[in-house]
Amino acid sequence: MKQTFNVILAVAMLLGLYACTDETIGMSITDSVSSIIEDSSFVITGHSVLNDRVQMRTTNKMLGALQADGFGTLTAEAVTMWMPANKIDTTGVKEEFIDSCRLKLRVPIHDGYTGDELAPMRLNVYRLNKALPSPIYSDFDPTDYYDSDDLLASESYSPTSGRIEVDTTYASGSAQSDTVRAISVPMPVELGRELFRTYVNNPEKFSSPRAFADVFPGIYITNSYGSGHVVNIKAVELDVYYRQLVHTDTKDSISPAHGQSYLASTPEVTSNNIIRFDIDDAVEEMVDRGEAIIAAPAGYEVQVRFPIQDIIDKYQANVGNSQALINTLTLELPVSVPETEYDIQPPTYLLMVKTSKKDNFINGDSLTNNKDSFYAIYEKASKSYVFTGLRNYVLNIINNQGGIASEDDFNFTITPVDVTNYTYSSSYSYYYGGGSTSTVTKISPMVSRPAIVRLLLDKAKIKITYSKQIVD
Repeated sequence: MKQTFNVILAVAMLLGLYACTDETIGMSITDSVSSIIEDSSFVITGHSVLNDRVQMRTTNKMLGALQADGFGTLTAEAVTMWMPANKIDTTGVKEEFIDSCRLKLRVPIHDGYTGDELAPMRLNVYRLNKALPSPIYSDFDPTDYYDSDDLLASESYSPTSGRIEVDTTYASGSAQSDTVRAISVPMPVELGRELFRTYVNNPEKFSSPRAFADVFPGIYITNSYGSGHVVNIKAVELDVYYRQLVHTDTKDSISPAHGQSYLASTPEVTSNNIIRFDIDDAVEEMVDRGEAIIAAPAGYEVQVRFPIQDIIDKYQANVGNSQALINTLTLELPVSVPETEYDIQPPTYLLMVKTSKKDNFINGDSLTNNKDSFYAIYEKASKSYVFTGLRNYVLNIINNQGGIASEDDFNFTITPVDVTNYTYSSSYSYYYGGGSTSTVTKISPMVSRPAIVRLLLDKAKIKITYSKQIVD
């Protein structure tokens, strides 16, 4: 129905170009011929390229070790600096009232891990000795940023060992909730007391991440034992638990333990995933055969040559001097999913961006503009990605470059990404009730989970739809 509506609208717009007055309306309809053309005769080509050094630009952390036949061997560690709480509860609290503190690693309850949930694993947490560099990349070496003797904690864990919690965040006054498993790692009680003491004596140290880095630069989390799974950590925070002196008219008493998040890993601070990915021989063989393989994180992406000049030339030859309107330009990419241990799936999102602009896109934390960057969602039922909204891309070349594509306009990189959406309540309507609207707020290199897919470029379908009208 939507396609029919677009066609009717396009024809109506074309008719409107001629029907300027009441006297010409009848003649323009009678003496003109309108047609809708769909052309999908174009071919896209491409090949895999290694992309083993990426700037993450995400608060998501990946942790663990995994060996999967048909995929490869993946190890993931994380480093992060801290956003301190701007206010710490000191009313009725003494340093000795600090009872404990815990590092919370929040893992989505759905799709929060890949691998064997029962595989025994152990993590270590180290204290950083200086601020992390910026920018920071997936091949970062933390050796000079921590002392192996400064071990804060060591804890056994699994993707299902954490306590189920409802994680709530607030934006524009609206609560957004998500169910997570919180992997809780006991930290030294002295760390909690140190942080409390610092806040009491030097509260300005908690005024910004930069100031706080002088107190506690951050942590390094590594997998110290075992292999079998990797988890996707949505959020990291340090919670401190304490008792409190309560004054009443009749007596003073000590309250049960309270808890407060003193520190968190947020978008405002530097953090990073350290990825080591040794591709499986079977994947390497597919790449060597010229197949278009995408593997994440920090694995393979695909560079393609988009036949934009062929599209423009054929369109212009067909419409000639006729009035014409381009309705849509889309790219449908069928895929196949290689067989792997643990049934590793394709990326949820793919970004297609002009190769010359890819680094600026990632480093600048950009959003797609449908002119030189686009994203698509994996459609499991059809096993395909569909890039829509390429209309502005072709119109820009026709209108601003005289229909002549530059070399830059041909070359695109298709790479796996994570897309962050913000969902907010729409205004209430008497007739339609309430609703919600989702807006993309961030696109970053994929580190949410392992992923692999083969793009079937020889079966890809590039389709342009346009309307033309010939007036006798």
